[in-house]
Amino acid sequence: MSSAFQPVTPEITAQLEQIVGRAAVSTAQAERDLRARDQSFHPAHAADVIVWPQTAQQVAEVLKLANDHCIPVTPWGVGTGLEGNSIALFGGIQLSLERMDAIVEVHADDFQVTVQPGIGHKDLNAALARTGLFFPPDPGANASIGGMLANNAAGIRTVKYGASKDNVLRMQVALADGRLIDVGSRSVKQASGYDLLHLFVGSEGTLGVITEATLKLVPVPAHMSAATAAFPTVESAVEAVVAIRGSGLDPAALEFMDAAHTKMLREAEGVDLQDYPTLFMEFHTAHEEALALGIETIREICEELGAVHFRATTDTAERKQLWHARHHSYEIMVRSHPDKQFYIMDVAVPISTYPELIRYVETLKQERNRTVYLLGHAGDGNIHVEFPFADDAEYVHVKEMDSAIVLKALELGGTATGEHGVGIGKARYMAQEHGAGLDVMRAIKATLDPNGILNPGKIFADA
Repeated sequence: MSSAFQPVTPEITAQLEQIVGRAAVSTAQAERDLRARDQSFHPAHAADVIVWPQTAQQVAEVLKLANDHCIPVTPWGVGTGLEGNSIALFGGIQLSLERMDAIVEVHADDFQVTVQPGIGHKDLNAALARTGLFFPPDPGANASIGGMLANNAAGIRTVKYGASKDNVLRMQVALADGRLIDVGSRSVKQASGYDLLHLFVGSEGTLGVITEATLKLVPVPAHMSAATAAFPTVESAVEAVVAIRGSGLDPAALEFMDAAHTKMLREAEGVDLQDYPTLFMEFHTAHEEALALGIETIREICEELGAVHFRATTDTAERKQLWHARHHSYEIMVRSHPDKQFYIMDVAVPISTYPELIRYVETLKQERNRTVYLLGHAGDGNIHVEFPFADDAEYVHVKEMDSAIVLKALELGGTATGEHGVGIGKARYMAQEHGAGLDVMRAIKATLDPNGILNPGKIFADA
């Protein structure tokens, strides 16, 4: 624990119980261990106490208590992060928002919904189904809305609908000193004052804790189709991504997956895929004729660029099976390597430099003679690189490759993290990516969290 932080004493635990109730506080080892790590490779660190608030006021009071006694607080959603964003590095209080999972109000006429932060995005969309509206960001796992906003999560539909930051209008945030503030508004057009809304989106709980959010919704598309296109090489598949993005068409999803992934998905899920680098695509339209025209245009582009197999379907069951397989690709990969651990990273670059980035990763893989898996949200210039490793020696090589890929992405005008956030793993690249801008971030952090209690150890490498 940092020398600046104080321990959670029995007296503090008793005060926490007064705020949220005895049943909403636990120091049990099992509860602490359950939330000691997320889905990343970073080592586990258990908090001293788990607290489950149920109201925004309780969140605010917990933060004030922690701030007054200089106790670190780490927010927790459901633990689906991939950069250690919710690991309690310094112990203290783990503020679990799992029980704040209500839909506060559906504003159907405004295409909006107000929710508490603990509801999962899949659960939210299931509840919204009867309205004919849905919340489009889809990171795959049933991540909590609060976690998605805190991390600016994106996913497969970002190419059409944007990331979490593009789909939120208003939030309520609890600050370190116990104040509750509203940022943004339910008006779609906003030009009043500083954009505090987007200051907190992506801040990973280091500036405040999101306690409520009003989200944008869109109508469920009348017509949807899915398509896959297999290519003889990674290079030709990636060139097709650039061509499709430049065609004027508007795919709802445009994903890239290497041959190793498609083979695993076919064998594990029974989907109709070839053992070639493959693009997964989805299209949403209001008119069936527009859908058919779009698919035919995509077919022509892919075939001109050497596609060896193209298949499109409007069958709902087939489309869902395809995306179910895509979302479970990581789990399938892990099952295929029971003796390995996996290091997962992501970067993003401008779409024009995406082919160069992928060529670099492929060359690096061959030079180092390592097994590396590639998949990603290609329509956004985002790639996920997954490295299996067996021991500490292999881990060192993997880290070297990870660093080389990040530096290449920055050289190409990209970012060290496309959607996983900074957390622990990407903090060391922040100075190179942001330069003097990182000093401004530090100043904002010091203003809103002068005692440094909010999710310490994240974003800033020397935290």
